[in-house]
Amino acid sequence: MEKISQILLEHYGLELDAVKALQGYEDKTYLIKSGRQAWIVKEHTSTREMRYRISFESDFMRHMDRIKDYAFPIPIQTCSGSDYVEFNDKLYRVLRYLNGTFLGELEPNIWPATELGNLLGRLALHSKSFEGMCQDLNPSPWDLQHLCLHKATLDENYLSSKLESRIRYFIQQYEINVIPHAHRLPKAFIHNDANEWNILTNGQKIFGLIDFGDACYSWTINDLAVGLAYILMQRSDPVSVACEVIAAYHKVRPLDLLEMDVLYYLIAGRLCLSLCNSAKALKERPDSEYIGISAKPAKSLLYHWLSLNPIEVTEAFKSAAGLSKTKHIVETDVMIHRDRHFSKALSLSYQQPITMAKSAFQYMYGADGTTYLDAYNNIMLVGHSHPYLTEMGSLALKQLNTNTRYHFKNLYTYSERLLGYFPKSLSKIFLVNSGSAATDLALRMARHYTGQKHIASLEYGYHGNTASGIAVSHYKHRPGFTYPDTLILPLPNAALLRKDQQTNAGEIFGLIGAAKLAESEHPIAGFIAEPIVGCGGQVPLPKGYLKIIYNQIRQLGGVCISDEVQVGFGRLGSHFWGFEMHDVIPDIVILGKPIGNGHPIGAVICTDEIAASFAEGPEFFSSFGGNPVSCAIGEAVLEIIEREGLQTHAQNTGSYFKEQLKNLQHIFPHISDIRGCGMFLGVEFSTASKEPATKWAQWLKNGLRDNNILSGTDGPFDNVLKIKPPLPFDASNVEEFTGKLHDLLKAVPYC
Repeated sequence: MEKISQILLEHYGLELDAVKALQGYEDKTYLIKSGRQAWIVKEHTSTREMRYRISFESDFMRHMDRIKDYAFPIPIQTCSGSDYVEFNDKLYRVLRYLNGTFLGELEPNIWPATELGNLLGRLALHSKSFEGMCQDLNPSPWDLQHLCLHKATLDENYLSSKLESRIRYFIQQYEINVIPHAHRLPKAFIHNDANEWNILTNGQKIFGLIDFGDACYSWTINDLAVGLAYILMQRSDPVSVACEVIAAYHKVRPLDLLEMDVLYYLIAGRLCLSLCNSAKALKERPDSEYIGISAKPAKSLLYHWLSLNPIEVTEAFKSAAGLSKTKHIVETDVMIHRDRHFSKALSLSYQQPITMAKSAFQYMYGADGTTYLDAYNNIMLVGHSHPYLTEMGSLALKQLNTNTRYHFKNLYTYSERLLGYFPKSLSKIFLVNSGSAATDLALRMARHYTGQKHIASLEYGYHGNTASGIAVSHYKHRPGFTYPDTLILPLPNAALLRKDQQTNAGEIFGLIGAAKLAESEHPIAGFIAEPIVGCGGQVPLPKGYLKIIYNQIRQLGGVCISDEVQVGFGRLGSHFWGFEMHDVIPDIVILGKPIGNGHPIGAVICTDEIAASFAEGPEFFSSFGGNPVSCAIGEAVLEIIEREGLQTHAQNTGSYFKEQLKNLQHIFPHISDIRGCGMFLGVEFSTASKEPATKWAQWLKNGLRDNNILSGTDGPFDNVLKIKPPLPFDASNVEEFTGKLHDLLKAVPYC
């Protein structure tokens, strides 16, 4: 402190009464007092860049100080007329002290949005006439033009895996939606840090702005994006607040359509910058309260931003500025096109179909601007548009795409990693294009290995869309069609038994199934079943059932096939694969759907013996199965599951979901059964007379859709609500789902 006093006395003629250190990001800052007056002193490391920086900031602040009605911390010159003093490899400068109340000291709900818009608009308008130099300024880590540089920060693991993936998502969206238009965005010198701790008020009205340390030559719109990112934190309706700011800004400095089109992504980008920079700084200075002051609300707003459809937000922004809206696809036009070019066999979900435009993790964005909470699309296991997966797939596609007639590294790294999740006896892998192709191959292998033809499967089961898959899929069997090579066993639904029998449901249904197998006139090549029968109404096979059936099948010379297409990859929470719940090991496992998170991959896992037998027949080849791009995406799925702890998340969230659904069951007798495991649940509806409440289920499914939640129905009577969301689905999503289901159940019209 003596050094500060000496410098100020010698170079500024100031005799100090008090010096107080203030917190900051990098440079040291002091509040000094002399009599009734106060100033700010900043201490920097002396470099050529910093000397230039101080000169630039000083000129910029003086220029901005000409704006009427606002005050800025303009520099106080030394006795010799300089803007700074150099002493012992340090630079010191004195700035005007502005006495007031920081916006951050006020309750967020009273922050003056209109005044902020006016301030930012005035800054943008006035900065156009500033003729400072920009070419010598190094890229600022706080400049949104350089958001992509923060990928390196993410690689250093400063952040949780969940937050990191959300930041990567928004960086990718920035690359898609902002970078291609960057050359057309207006540029100017901007303040670049209008956060709540840099904006001064008199308790009500904004009168000043401090800290020009992040000022830079950038897109003019970035000042608005930065200001919005901070004022929207802790707001229950951030879009409405943003519109107030935008409307006021636009009156002062008119916005154009391109700026409106990128603003949603720039706001998210600023949140990403803040979280990356603060995480890195906190790693180096963990005791600093100032550095992390906005990290928690920034993270909360970033997560909330994902739940907002960018189309709807952008339209709201344009409307606030009085700009013309974008013309969107009309649903009737889409239906006309679909009817013209597609068969009615290609079904649609919901009475009122949806046109989708974009997606993110557990959200899907309709082309009309609606955000849908996805509780239904289990294929997107690790979440829609997961940035790590899309990056790995894109990178692979840019390098090599071929087939398995050649050696390539990730064919082996992926296969070895995937096989590592299985028992040692399941040691061979065949990669194909889909779950349906996997089923087809598995049935061929079973028939070749056993020399037998007939396949046993479960009532209401579904195993793919190929001819052989349909043959073993009772769910798809039409009246009048016969499938002579298929033996259908009763669906072992414990809910169909008396309560006193349900504990022994596995044994009861197992003995029934075993007896039917034993009575068959035809040798059985194999038995195929899902551990939870999805199309049968999310029916878990009762404990003990598979042990009995597997034992009987093997006695008859057949093999056991577990269809893990829907339930595999940790979705069940307690186990990675469904067969593990039953303490059995199949001979063949079928994989599909989530294996590639929407990319067309499938796989068959089998024993050495079955693989060796199959090799004695005709050559097997799949043109696209096991290609480098598919392998890269498949391996990325496994990496994300592990890195983000999605299996544990599925168990915890699924348990909470089931608990909340049971709470509804206590209130509404329409709910006759809740079943499933992890994030693969079914809610069955019945009438007071215990008849299937198909109309109720359909009404609820469409009611949830109208409340922007996606679910489906299935089962023999289509009266089971299916819940199988992407695994990023979290506890708050559970509460939204069950809250809206509760409201709908109170209004069920069919009684």
